[in-house]
Amino acid sequence: MKQKVYVETSIFSYLTSKPSRNILAAAWQSLTAEWWERRRLDFDLFISELVREEATGGDKQAAARRIAAMDGIPLLKITDEVVSLGRTLLEPGPLPQKATGDALHLSLASIHKMDYLLTWNCRHLDNAEIKPKVRRLLAQKGLSIPEICTPQELIGDKNNEE
Repeated sequence: MKQKVYVETSIFSYLTSKPSRNILAAAWQSLTAEWWERRRLDFDLFISELVREEATGGDKQAAARRIAAMDGIPLLKITDEVVSLGRTLLEPGPLPQKATGDALHLSLASIHKMDYLLTWNCRHLDNAEIKPKVRRLLAQKGLSIPEICTPQELIGDKNNEE
């Protein structure tokens, strides 16, 4: 049985954007493309309507590339339970009030029992100060705790290539 990955919007942005001159952004683009090519088929991928909605913003051509990359990936439902947990994750919880979308991404991954939440959002999601607080809150509620990580962390052993 494959492990389940909730793919957050930033992954599609780095996967489909034009090559960046910014060295960090270029590295993230490269790592995302490598993960997508080498590892995505090793997992069951999921997104949500929130991911699709966020991906439609900005430049129309870029949005079309992001949406095309999502083709065939199943949608997780935004249920009342997801919304309720999302509210709980916001202040005074571990996430700031302005991070409503990020709270929903986290709650989607937890409520739907994803093994991983894949993201490049290191401000509110893959953040070393916030993740322990999220884990504690989810554990206290007896909820599933997805591993929040970047493609770099989920790439596997590069020395063990086939």
